[in-house]
Amino acid sequence: MAASQGVTNVVLLADPDAPTEIAQRMARVLPDRLAGKSGHGRRFDVQVVSEAFTAGTEDPLTLMSRVIGRGSAENWDIVVALTDLPLHSHRRKLVVDLNHEHGVALLSLPSLGGWRLQKKARRAVEEAVLSLASPRARGVVGGAPRSQPLLEPFGGPLAPVRPGPVDEEEPVDLRYVTGGPRGYLRVLVGMVRANRPWRLVPGLSKALAAALATGAIATVNSTVWSLAASLSTPRLVIAMVGSVGLMIGWLIVDANLWHRTGRGSSEEKQKARLYNASTVLTVGIGVLVCYAGLLVINLLWALFILNDQVFASMTRNPLHATEYWTLSWFVASIATVGGALGSGLESDEAIRAAAYPKREQERRRALQDNDGD
Repeated sequence: MAASQGVTNVVLLADPDAPTEIAQRMARVLPDRLAGKSGHGRRFDVQVVSEAFTAGTEDPLTLMSRVIGRGSAENWDIVVALTDLPLHSHRRKLVVDLNHEHGVALLSLPSLGGWRLQKKARRAVEEAVLSLASPRARGVVGGAPRSQPLLEPFGGPLAPVRPGPVDEEEPVDLRYVTGGPRGYLRVLVGMVRANRPWRLVPGLSKALAAALATGAIATVNSTVWSLAASLSTPRLVIAMVGSVGLMIGWLIVDANLWHRTGRGSSEEKQKARLYNASTVLTVGIGVLVCYAGLLVINLLWALFILNDQVFASMTRNPLHATEYWTLSWFVASIATVGGALGSGLESDEAIRAAAYPKREQERRRALQDNDGD
């Protein structure tokens, strides 16, 4: 594909939600950055197309064929497809696939990790575009061995990333993958970030209402005062861990968030472990945020409602800062258990919507339908 009138048309084909947001932010600065890096007065026109090109599949070969077909139909010079789904190839976690003949790249955002994702994604897209637009790359792609990388744009800054194997029949001439414990951790953190666990807090309105009501009642209960005053720090930690663990387990089991593979292949089981780990971390972070919020609210409520003389007469302890903190900590654990019970009032769809973005919900529904079939 040749650039028209000295301008290379670059399209960022992005899945809805987070990939589209990332693409739109980087599109503002990409033209100038690409022009500066490519040199020779070359210009780039960058546009974003938000489209669920991963609908119904996680197979990189199928996705690459879709993107190639989409780019050819629209006569785009270069297409970089961005998805928030973790992709796998040859039992490795895919970072990016490139096809220099058609000017197409497929980038899996979770493989970039969860920190500084916008910067990492922009750098990866820049390197992909420069690699695809390089005259040297296009000139040698036909005669170069497919297993050998033409350029090294994804080493270094995206470590631990390395070139991956490519089969002859695949529509790919260059692939980068990540592996090992560090690679697994990067993908896992990237998946959790894509799930946006902080959205769990406003999404569980009924559970939070039950937790707040439980906390409000427990704060004015003299038996709870006595229990809190008698508990040591290790016991308070155990109560916190137990209540948070109960809430996490209840949400996962009640909303059927755990993915089972049955007699699937080893690769499918590996994927299931990755998705289940991301589920536990996503829900866990959301519950911890809820717990911290409950602790602060209970502390403010205790500061407002408690009376020094009444508290001292019931517990034989003066009401100092330590007593306020201990009581609020213990009540937060009690309230979290109440929230776990209150979460039973939420529909499964409401919990899934709170725990996962729309694309992940669609992916899980498709997997459930496939398991049912």
